[in-house]
Amino acid sequence: MNVRRRRISGIAVTAATALGLGTLSACSSDSSAAGNTDKFDVVASFYPMEYLAEQIGGDHVNVTTLTEPGQEPHDLELSAKQTAEMGEADAVLYLKTLQPAVDEAIAQSDVKTKIDAATLTKLEDHGDVEHDHGGEEHADEHAEEEHSEGGEHALDPHVWLDPVKYAEIAEGVAKSFEKADPDHADDYRKNAEALAKKLAGLNTAYKDGLAKTDTKVFFTNHAAFGYLAERYGLTQEAINGLDPESEPSPARIKELQQEAKADGVTTVFYETLVSDKTAKTLAKDAGLKTDVLDPLEGITDKSKGDDYLGVMQSNLKALETALGAK
Repeated sequence: MNVRRRRISGIAVTAATALGLGTLSACSSDSSAAGNTDKFDVVASFYPMEYLAEQIGGDHVNVTTLTEPGQEPHDLELSAKQTAEMGEADAVLYLKTLQPAVDEAIAQSDVKTKIDAATLTKLEDHGDVEHDHGGEEHADEHAEEEHSEGGEHALDPHVWLDPVKYAEIAEGVAKSFEKADPDHADDYRKNAEALAKKLAGLNTAYKDGLAKTDTKVFFTNHAAFGYLAERYGLTQEAINGLDPESEPSPARIKELQQEAKADGVTTVFYETLVSDKTAKTLAKDAGLKTDVLDPLEGITDKSKGDDYLGVMQSNLKALETALGAK
């Protein structure tokens, strides 16, 4: 699969010494403070983890999130309130490597149950977002350098956009909840089974909807859809790498313009949480359409759907239209 990426830039962690502070109000205005309820209190790092916790936990959990609606999760920096809140929770659910500030705070926290979604499925390296224009020999040297330096950072964290991998994570989360809160284990198991059926249905819809298309190539604002592309036999071409705020090189823009003609690309996809300027400029210069393909890093009033399933279904419709599904 021709799915490429770039390393995520490091982000400083703030207020790491605030772990010992008392219970404070939750990040989400519609939730009770973490660690201050008679339920199983879960702090989720960002929306896909929040959705899993709510779906699996049901009425038995109180879920708060570190990433507020509309906030770009890659660049999250934690406040003293959020860090203290994490330390008061019964469990924290996160995806290591996506949010460096969260990773460091969790490593220093004494929260009882730490659930890293990255350990519940297999993460993959989807390569660099840009071609190397210096010849094969130079490209090989560059690849060796990337391998030696990259290590864990080379892995793509956007697993929730693949319904199959997301279901694997859900199963692991349910088992962690069952172990940490055995009194409600049966309910967690039943809720996880219900969610698994929904995700299986979503996977079937994608397989059927994208089986026959005019083209298999789609352009995105940042390289979030590598797993989805691999699952359904597509090729993601990203303007930026895994960091949505990075700037593409002029060579990359020229390359995409050429590939659009060669591969029959009709649409440049952008997203709601970051600037659409580069995507729309590329589309205008190349004579292409634009549309939203939501990486589901957060739900806002601009989202084309009320929750994970709704937005994923909207994404499928957008892909079917852009790729010329039969």
